[in-house]
Amino acid sequence: MANPKAKMSKSRRDKRRAQFNARTKAAVTVLCPNCGEPTLPHRACRHCGHYKGRQVTGKIVVA
Repeated sequence: MANPKAKMSKSRRDKRRAQFNARTKAAVTVLCPNCGEPTLPHRACRHCGHYKGRQVTGKIVVA
């Protein structure tokens, strides 16, 4: 079994873990074919409520 030869400080541990979050990719967005607003793929448009050419939710009313 592998064992650490010396204790790793919290600072060193956190610096190593920070690299994972620094390399994460930005969220992918696609344009809604109905209204043209950017939306997440495979999800209903938050602006117009369409998904795959169908109305699945109501529109968001901005007051």
